[in-house]
Amino acid sequence: KFLRRKCQPECAFAPYFPPDQPQKFANVHRIFGASNVTKLLNDLHPHQREDAVNSLAYEAEMRLRDPVYGCVGVISLLQHQLRQLQMDLYCAKSELSRYQNLSITTNHGLIASESAATAYHHHQNMSSGGSFGRDHHYHYHHHQFLPREQQVMRGFDSGNNYDASLLAMNI
Repeated sequence: KFLRRKCQPECAFAPYFPPDQPQKFANVHRIFGASNVTKLLNDLHPHQREDAVNSLAYEAEMRLRDPVYGCVGVISLLQHQLRQLQMDLYCAKSELSRYQNLSITTNHGLIASESAATAYHHHQNMSSGGSFGRDHHYHYHHHQFLPREQQVMRGFDSGNNYDASLLAMNI
């Protein structure tokens, strides 16, 4: 139809350009020319031809949509999006690592302060009669969280920009 003649059954284009998709052949013919496509298909192995035609059809459609860049414009856009997503992923991993390090540091400080407070209060109680009273439990639990609060506040004050939910969670 586009070559001013009807496609015959032995036509080289028939297997790759079905009659229900006339625009596919029209685009390829307009951009590449039927004789160039025929030469290309004849130079390929039969098992490669379908992929080649699909590629030509895509490239032709993209060239018609964007005459300057064609499919290279789409590829460039996708590469830019990929780089942006990789950068976002790197930033997210970095931020997660900072939060994990804060948690490790905070938990380590908590464990160290617990053992120091236990040793101190155990020593104080043993030297004053050896009994654990109500005051011991108040002081032990009061001091247990003080270093953790200080570390979180120091981290916030030093410009690490922790958000309010993390700050509230750690206090």
